Amino acid sequence: MTYRGKLRKQCMVVLAAVGAVLATAAAPAQAAPSTTSDAVPSFNGTVLAVAYSGSTVYIGGDFTSAIVKGKSYPRTRLAAVNAYTGELLPWAPTADARVKAIALNGTSVYIGGEFNYVSGQKRDSLARLDATSGAVSTTFKHAIDGKPYALAAANGRLYVGGTITKVSGQVRTRLAAFDLATGALDAAWKPIVDDQVEALATASGRVYVGGKFHKVNSTSGYDRLVALDPASAAIVTGFKPKPAVIVFAIAVTADSVYTAHGGQGGTAAAYTLTGGKRWSATFDGDAQAVTTLGDTVYVGGHFDHACRTTRTGTQGVCLDGQDDRVKLAALAVDDGHLRDWAANMNGIEGVLTLANNPALDAFAAGGAFTTINGVSQKRFAQFS
Repeated sequence: MTYRGKLRKQCMVVLAAVGAVLATAAAPAQAAPSTTSDAVPSFNGTVLAVAYSGSTVYIGGDFTSAIVKGKSYPRTRLAAVNAYTGELLPWAPTADARVKAIALNGTSVYIGGEFNYVSGQKRDSLARLDATSGAVSTTFKHAIDGKPYALAAANGRLYVGGTITKVSGQVRTRLAAFDLATGALDAAWKPIVDDQVEALATASGRVYVGGKFHKVNSTSGYDRLVALDPASAAIVTGFKPKPAVIVFAIAVTADSVYTAHGGQGGTAAAYTLTGGKRWSATFDGDAQAVTTLGDTVYVGGHFDHACRTTRTGTQGVCLDGQDDRVKLAALAVDDGHLRDWAANMNGIEGVLTLANNPALDAFAAGGAFTTINGVSQKRFAQFS
């Protein structure tokens, strides 16, 4: 990112603070980010999780090194980058296997995945790290049966979803929560879903859960996407969208819930807070990640085209025309129409994770890609 770009960001943070006080109507449309990645590190293995905390973006995955200007630096499945400057930060805890999810709370970085050790200390798939030093917390240590696929921190709790069946010997059915202050397993928040959880998001006094499930708390009709009470885990019955295919990712704004789906091809969808579908967009491959920035929804996946209608054929091929959008697409928040913005990536798996930072007017993408619009940028990018 250039000096002028950084100065523009700093000015925008100040203006955003003023606007929050003065605004009485919806924010106006904003300039689209560049289709070229900021100057940020590349990685030698897949990036599976990205999360912002202030000016820092934390990164997790399968990699063992970060690459800066052709030079390799050891980073064993965890790294941090200054989102303003693109600088690789010295934060460098290590995990002995895949990091699948990251959640942030204050000075803590929570990680979930398939690891057994973090920085040489025994940690079973779940750990808490210091956001500055990377030190492993000694007060947050649990035995997990199953794997965590998604994390979210809010309401004084860390929410965890995946294929979990027990936590420290206590039964939990694919979902669990922990006290952020003490690290203890929450005795009350223990919903039951009948298949794996892929995604979590929190907002407006709700915990949104997405995945493959059909029943929640032994109740039918809440297939694949449900909202739960953050303290009791009771179903929020006023939200009942029932998407037809698996939910891989969720993003929530003040008035909408956005989702990324698999299926024959893939889809992105927007729902009201009462579960009504506002719009959907179809691709020729799974949509695996979603985030919002201003008036745009960004969708990542392993698709190569955005379909012009919902009709798809064998292997998700678009039947009524298509537009090239390779692994990443931009849609209007209000009606889902495809924007001209295009940062086309290569590879098969494509984009696996997205995160936004409105204060920086930026969003990050991670996955298995190695080029963007033909320019080398391996597995991690930031657009601003």
